[in-house]
Amino acid sequence: MPEFELDTFLPYQLAILADRMSRQFSALYNQKFGISVSEWRVVAHLSQEEAVSVREIHRKVDMDKSKVSRAAARLERAGYITKKTNPGDKRLVELSLTEKGQAMMAKITPMARAYEQEVLRILGPHATCFRDALEHLLRQE
Repeated sequence: MPEFELDTFLPYQLAILADRMSRQFSALYNQKFGISVSEWRVVAHLSQEEAVSVREIHRKVDMDKSKVSRAAARLERAGYITKKTNPGDKRLVELSLTEKGQAMMAKITPMARAYEQEVLRILGPHATCFRDALEHLLRQE
C-alpha cells in the first residue's frame, strides 16, 4: 500500500475542484454566448479595468500569453473586444471591451453571481471559513 494517497492530496483536490467548477460555470456562458473558459477569463478581467495588456492578463489570470492572445483574437473577431497598440510602449497591445462585450458581461454577471450563491449554499456554514482559507492561500507566493 503506497504512503502517498492522491485522492486526499490537497493540491490534487483543489485542482479537481477548480476544474469541475470551471466546467460547470462555463457550460452556462458557453451555451448562451459561445465563449470558452479562456475567453471568459479575458472578458471578465477586462470588465474590471478600462484597458489592459495581454501581459497583465497573463500575470493576473495565470494563463499562457499565447492562450491569452488566441482568446483575445477570437473575442476581437466576435466583436467583444478591441485591440490597440499602447502609445507609450509599442510592444504592448491593450485590450478593452466593446459595447457588445460590455453587454455580454452585463448578462453573464448575474449568471456568475447565481452560480457563486449556489456554491456558497452548498458550503453552508462552512462558506466563510472556506473563503477565508482560500483567500489566505491565494495571497501566498
